[in-house]
Amino acid sequence: MHKLSLQSTTHQLLEWTYTSDKSYDDPFNAIVLDVHITAPSGSVWKIPTFWRGALCWSVRFIPTEEGLYHIKTCCSDRRNPSLHHLTGTIEVTRDEKMHTQPQLHLSVSENKHYLQDANQKPFFWLADTWWMGLSNRLSFPKDFKKLTQDRKEKGFSVIQLVAGLFPDMDHFDKRAQNESGLAWEEKYARINPHYFDKADARIAHLVQSGLLPCILGAWGYYIHEMGEKKMKQHWRYIIARWGVYPVVWCIAGEGAMPYYLSTDGPKERDKQIKIWTKIGHYIKKIDPYRHLLTMHPTDSGRTQVSDENVLDFNMLQAGHSGYPSVENAMRLISEDTHINPTMPTIMSEVNYEGIMHDTSAEVQRLTFWTSMLSGAAGFSYGANGLWQVNTQTNPFGASPHGGTWGNTPWDEAMEYQGSKHIALAKKFLENYVWWKITPHQEWISPKETSYNYKAPRVAGIPCQLRIVYFYGPVHPWSEPKYAMENLEEGVRYKAFFFDPRTAQKYPIGIITAKNGQWKVPTLPTFDDWVLVLENTKASLPLAEEENIKRQSFQKSVPLIKNILRKIKQKIFTGL
Repeated sequence: MHKLSLQSTTHQLLEWTYTSDKSYDDPFNAIVLDVHITAPSGSVWKIPTFWRGALCWSVRFIPTEEGLYHIKTCCSDRRNPSLHHLTGTIEVTRDEKMHTQPQLHLSVSENKHYLQDANQKPFFWLADTWWMGLSNRLSFPKDFKKLTQDRKEKGFSVIQLVAGLFPDMDHFDKRAQNESGLAWEEKYARINPHYFDKADARIAHLVQSGLLPCILGAWGYYIHEMGEKKMKQHWRYIIARWGVYPVVWCIAGEGAMPYYLSTDGPKERDKQIKIWTKIGHYIKKIDPYRHLLTMHPTDSGRTQVSDENVLDFNMLQAGHSGYPSVENAMRLISEDTHINPTMPTIMSEVNYEGIMHDTSAEVQRLTFWTSMLSGAAGFSYGANGLWQVNTQTNPFGASPHGGTWGNTPWDEAMEYQGSKHIALAKKFLENYVWWKITPHQEWISPKETSYNYKAPRVAGIPCQLRIVYFYGPVHPWSEPKYAMENLEEGVRYKAFFFDPRTAQKYPIGIITAKNGQWKVPTLPTFDDWVLVLENTKASLPLAEEENIKRQSFQKSVPLIKNILRKIKQKIFTGL
């Protein structure tokens, strides 16, 4: 093979392929091929390749620096000169139109309480759950693009999907197929690269639409039949295919949950926790892009691994039992935000809209607001019928346990009002420095000591902002029951009610506190409402004000550097 010579601009996706002149009976299992790329700055990237089929392996890379990159391959079969120790270069020029990193590449904030993008802007995680979205149950491009556009327009920021090894089915169930079959051949002999060719288009479309894919490798119980070695191959393949994109990795779905018909649950659970933890460390070791890693749990991601340090942020699941699940969500979030090591907390599954009882739009609003005001850094929504992608002519059908979750088609579930209402809530919170909002139940009386879903949830920023979610008055015909407490002396608040169904505001006026207390007026209607108190001195929405401060500081940096340079010159001149 001739020496590879490529030309590119910064932040352009590159893909090239290596072909072996040497034959193998089982290329996928016989060969491991990595590409070492040295950047102009001297940093080295070790990029895993993915098997294209036949005797071909491809690599994907996005250069971020201008200058000359050097390439060298490393093959597990060192006696194969058509794959091992091949060299090349990439000549990269600057793309003036895209001079920053892709904004969706996430990291954890310095205080470990929220997620942020590549520009260190706080990232509001509002996910939708499409567990089987990479199957042909959601056709591409028509249906997939329709759903993507709807979620993007509403304001969702993340899509949760599983990479072929789906929940609620047995191994090699035909319902897991896409247009090119299943993700693996029978008995997990080898991966099906053509399945991932079709999945590629779906992942790329999400990224191009500005939605962050949260990719789960498999559902937890698959580890028993696949084993650790095959699961590592699976994850290596995922990273090689999609690591080049701005994504978040999730080790597994319900990582510690045994198979639905298991006869030895505790033993299987312990085994799953042990192996999935190893898989998590493996993902961190081989991912050259250092994407964030988490675990989708049965309760808390921390309980699904034996080493919490493998997680960058924690996911919680509170169940699908309606109002009791709301209270469980509050408890899980409150407990998790006080556990070490500190990490952002995401409520990743609770009360899918339309599943069983008490999961309507009203309960979606209740679940979202109580989660966010209890300390969550983000929220994942789900709609029954959409997560399993029912269609009019092809409902998902029975789970292995024999039960059926429901037959609502995905395009009907897409229109559930709850998805609209929580998206309105996200847009409203983004008017403020929402990442600085913390729970303050002491700000309201009477005090509520339990996680009672009927009790108001209170959060905010002292002296700046107070937000209260009222599920509804307990006795609407009586005098107002609640009072705001501990109002700061000398701080004047502008108060209004926010309608969580329409985003309409209902002004109350300027609050005058008496002995630090203010009586909450009657809610506009006998429904759930959000009460907001803003410091009257804030001439701009708090988030906009914070952004202006950040931009002002960034603009001042060159001036400060110039001043320091002149000071140094004077000092040295004086010497």
